[in-house]
Amino acid sequence: MTSDTSEVGRKSRQDQPTITVERDGEIAIFRLNRPDRLNAFTMQMGEELRAAFDDTDADDSVRAVVLAGNGRAFCAGADLEAGGSTFDASSVVDSDEVPADEGGKLTLRMFASLKPIVVAVNGPSAGVGVTMTLPADVRIASEDAKFGFVFAARGLVPEAASSWFLPRLVGLPTALQWTIGAKMVPVAEAHERGLIQQVVPKDQVLETAIAVAREMTANSAPVSAALTRQLLWRMAGAPSPLDAHHADSKAIFYRGQSGDVYEGVMSFLEKRPATYPNTVSEDLPEIF
Repeated sequence: MTSDTSEVGRKSRQDQPTITVERDGEIAIFRLNRPDRLNAFTMQMGEELRAAFDDTDADDSVRAVVLAGNGRAFCAGADLEAGGSTFDASSVVDSDEVPADEGGKLTLRMFASLKPIVVAVNGPSAGVGVTMTLPADVRIASEDAKFGFVFAARGLVPEAASSWFLPRLVGLPTALQWTIGAKMVPVAEAHERGLIQQVVPKDQVLETAIAVAREMTANSAPVSAALTRQLLWRMAGAPSPLDAHHADSKAIFYRGQSGDVYEGVMSFLEKRPATYPNTVSEDLPEIF
């Protein structure tokens, strides 16, 4: 793993002190970097993560993103340094308009990502530290990880659009049990219910996440990977299979004319590795 010298990496070091950005070949690694606060989430962290996803979407050399935390925790949730007024935004709002939830801004940006996302949950996570992982495609957890859906115990409700994401990952009864009960979920239960896809020793969680991200993208045309991710996530909330049929039809039509499909078929027939010519930045069709 090497430190990135690209624009993404320079921007991270100079302007984004709450996260770091590294590269391991074609995999971008975002690390929450407030270990002295157990990587507690702040508005600044959310802004920096959204900007980092903007950068990776625009960088064709990035095939996937791994999100991890520095230190012994993944993310302890919202930073509670302000005490009981932490979640009171009424004093900073100039109108009657309700401000957008900061966690939701991040998860909606992750939902729209054109690159697959794998989360390396390297320790305990709670609140937005859990809900920010829900739009990822895979979650790898360390053996000491646990997941705090503690909103109701703080007088809050689940945020970050988790009322949409969580039931789709673990089912409605489990989502209700965990959130209404403000449960701290042990890693074994999280794995059993489908929130986590793999549990590994703590010193292997990041390398496993990188390996999973690489395996997901090694043989896939980048444009097809981006479209497939969007098709599956967006259709998870579609009211009818007809919506999926319309989106699939557009994707098949546009992809069928592409250099990627020609190369994919010919490389298969010629029994050689494919070299896909299309790029996400230039050749992604509009299908929604």
